[in-house]
Amino acid sequence: MATLGAGAVLGVPGSAQAAPATTLAESVSPAVHAASRVGAVSAAQRLTVQVWLAPDLAGAEAFADAVATPGSAEFHHYLSPAAYTARFGPSAAHAAAVTRWLESSGLTQVRTDSGRDYVAATGPVAKVQSAFRVRIDRYRVKGANGETTVARSNDRAVSVPSSLASDVLGVTGLSDLPPTVPHATAPTASGPRESASKASKTPTCSAYWAQHVQTFHPAYQGLTKASLPVCGYSADQMRAAYGATSKDTGKGQTVALTEDEAPTAMFQTLTDFAKANHLPAPKPSQFKQVQAGKACASTSAASASRASASSAASVSPRAAQSPAVDDEAEMDSEAVYAMAPDADQLMVVGQGCDEDQALLNAALSVLDGSGGHPSASIVTNSWQIPLGQVPAKTVHAMDVRAAAEGVGMYFASGDTPGLTVTDSDPYVVAVGGTTLGIGASGNRLFETGWSDDYGALDSGKWSDAGVSGGGGGTSTVYGQPSYQKGVVPVSMSQVKVGKRTVTGRAVPDIAADGDPDTGMLTGYIESTSHGKPGPYRTMPNAGTSLATPLIAGLVADAQQGRTTPFGFIDPLLYRLAGTSALHDALPVTASTPQQDRGAYVTGDGFVGLDVFDSQERAYTGQVTAKGYDTMTGVGTPNGAAFLAGLRAGGH
Repeated sequence: MATLGAGAVLGVPGSAQAAPATTLAESVSPAVHAASRVGAVSAAQRLTVQVWLAPDLAGAEAFADAVATPGSAEFHHYLSPAAYTARFGPSAAHAAAVTRWLESSGLTQVRTDSGRDYVAATGPVAKVQSAFRVRIDRYRVKGANGETTVARSNDRAVSVPSSLASDVLGVTGLSDLPPTVPHATAPTASGPRESASKASKTPTCSAYWAQHVQTFHPAYQGLTKASLPVCGYSADQMRAAYGATSKDTGKGQTVALTEDEAPTAMFQTLTDFAKANHLPAPKPSQFKQVQAGKACASTSAASASRASASSAASVSPRAAQSPAVDDEAEMDSEAVYAMAPDADQLMVVGQGCDEDQALLNAALSVLDGSGGHPSASIVTNSWQIPLGQVPAKTVHAMDVRAAAEGVGMYFASGDTPGLTVTDSDPYVVAVGGTTLGIGASGNRLFETGWSDDYGALDSGKWSDAGVSGGGGGTSTVYGQPSYQKGVVPVSMSQVKVGKRTVTGRAVPDIAADGDPDTGMLTGYIESTSHGKPGPYRTMPNAGTSLATPLIAGLVADAQQGRTTPFGFIDPLLYRLAGTSALHDALPVTASTPQQDRGAYVTGDGFVGLDVFDSQERAYTGQVTAKGYDTMTGVGTPNGAAFLAGLRAGGH
């Protein structure tokens, strides 16, 4: 439950209530304190807010632990959405009390979602300010990619009537500030890579790892040669590297993909992707796209909380001319299809007054389900919510519900060092990123933690432009879950909080390919100026938002033929640590061949070098090491042994 503190009546315009109020912790974005206020949001602008209700978290956590732990009497005896609400959800009386308060505050369209997870209400800013005792202003802020934008936010912590405070986890929908977490650095700036320049026929990328190796002088960090980045691995290469055979197709399973934007002609895109990758064409019954939540009456163009690593999200100097396309949803769908071409896909496009609200709506709608069961047993969430952006307990309550219902929530660890609200929760499978070298025959040449130190070459001199890579670390909010004990070393599970040393939940849990230098070739279709779908185009893409659906697809393969889903797999996954089921992603050493230690990248006006697995723990707080590490978790899937391990432990 959120930490609460008593608060006095605030001097907010229209705030005439005299009833005692309590402020909610984590209810104002930390970005507000560093932002520049540029004015007030129009009092007439309409917002939809969600007041998240507190379930019986202690009881729900105990149940979720039991159904996810092999050997427990309750193992895999999941609850339906309705049964979960009846047993652990907020009471109807509590939801009614919040409803009455919102209606008495002048808000309209007040409704409780089917699982009683939140009460939503709509109204003009003036009444929203009065109800929650805040000001909603416009702020000039710098987003993750260095761009300045104007967005709205409440200026202080939200307050609710003290009589209701114990029933409320948090409030969303007030702020649409962009995240300050940077996206991943893309390998090129001028669009899709080609194997050779049309003018010079000089290779700029490779079809497989180390097909082309570049020598250079002067040396950078001891290197005088490096491989060119891949042009984008094919589905066959990805399947071969992670050991998915022709029999591993995910047949009979449903994977949900949560998105904040609807792609253009997704089924046609998937059909074109399958054809280009020599995969069977998808059947119309395999793909369904639905919406969750309601669009806000007025939204800003604030940037996303995405974990995307597409070249449209670059931050380095080599990304000055990024393509405008955002093919996040397409990459999610295609990565799942590459690993599980017979699985059904449910793409849920969330809507709301801000992106965080929309994405939470998308994920929660899968858990609410239909017909007495969740809509899918595997949910891939290729996005992140930065710490402090929403109350952590709202995400935690959703994840505990998922585990109790037998739904595996797979969250990207993010494309920057550190933790997020979404990946640090102990009831999700946090997916980290790796740098993956696939050889000419589809063999895994090497795999290490994705943490690239980019060096820029200018006038014959190298300059260090910093590190980019996947997220991870150790939480100061959540203690170490029982499944990590004995697996995560003390050096990675203990952190300082003030003068105390605490043992926390470590992130990630598992990993897959995420480095843009070793990404997958994905496809997309853009709408033409006439609003019709254009031609199918391709571009290399990566990030932990590639790694996450890759893992989800492999879990669908393992679940193939089962009538009971694996659900939340972390307790099982950590039992497989150190076995043949997992490939240990090891650190780069001085004995590693130079062509496997970095990527030589070129583009319009730049030459650079990505040095792999840069161990800068003082900056990133993360390392790659033998066994568990905070870059790759327990490792990466090791083919048939991984699938067999999940199946054997899932009985």
